[in-house]
Amino acid sequence: MGRSESKREAFQRLATKRTNGVLERLRILEHCANPQLYDYSQDDVRKIFRAIESELRAVKARFSNSARSEFQL
Repeated sequence: MGRSESKREAFQRLATKRTNGVLERLRILEHCANPQLYDYSQDDVRKIFRAIESELRAVKARFSNSARSEFQL
């Protein structure tokens, strides 16, 4: 009979897979930096990284505030 996966094991398995996926997508995005193949402005670059950094901050906040606080007056 197989042992069921603990929450910790599930987190490690999924977080590893998903983090590697994010890193791979960033490496793919890097290909767009080739000026011989693509035409882009610094404003385009700022918009891309502003969006990435904004989403990264939101995800980091979720990890920091994973415990829900109760309402108090």
